[in-house]
Amino acid sequence: MSKNIRYLLLQVRNPDDPMRQHEVQSFCRALETVPEQIRVFDLLSERLPAAELERTDMVLLGGSGHYSVTDDGPWLERSLDSMRDVHASRRPTFASCWGFQAMARAMGGRVAKDLNHAEVGTHWLKLTAAGQEDPLFGPLGDSFQGQMGHEDHVVELPPNATLLASSGLVENQAYRFDDRPIYCTQFHPELNYDDLMLRVQTYPEYITRIAGLPPERFPELLSETAETEQLLKRFSQLFFADDK
Repeated sequence: MSKNIRYLLLQVRNPDDPMRQHEVQSFCRALETVPEQIRVFDLLSERLPAAELERTDMVLLGGSGHYSVTDDGPWLERSLDSMRDVHASRRPTFASCWGFQAMARAMGGRVAKDLNHAEVGTHWLKLTAAGQEDPLFGPLGDSFQGQMGHEDHVVELPPNATLLASSGLVENQAYRFDDRPIYCTQFHPELNYDDLMLRVQTYPEYITRIAGLPPERFPELLSETAETEQLLKRFSQLFFADDK
């Protein structure tokens, strides 16, 4: 993969969150790039400046340790405005987990906090008919596994979005915008088995609250997800030539 692509990772994480740098490392591995190619912008502090987008080729969004899209407050309104700015910029964008939910809410969808639809661990997903024909998702086959860790879920997609994948518990697991190079997933294609293990060890309340298991039994819920981990690299290849 070319090392000339300028990535911008938008984060919603506290300054002392140990997953701040780990998230960068995870995206680096999935994109086959180096940390120097990924700039990080903190959405908790301010709205994303237009100048940041102008010097960016591809935007990335991941999870959030302590913040929900269903919350209120100035930080969330600024973050949602930033999502709208990203959408308007037409920059290739890949958003997972919190980013999936934030982009949906910002662009007119609905998000709910519901433990009955919470998922943690490795889960099976199934492609929709549109997903099977999609150049990014189609190579996954009819069914695939993804790494999960969420309590909120998108209950209604935004306008001009096409559903690509569902799980048995949550219908809206992946979508793309029909008029933008923007793909969003509830699951984490940037995380592998070890990454998700480290993530939930950092936030152990997820294991007991969502899975109803003691932390030592969490490995029972995990599998490797090699196919899903190819999504980000394939996304980059779709929009950028290797000799960029």
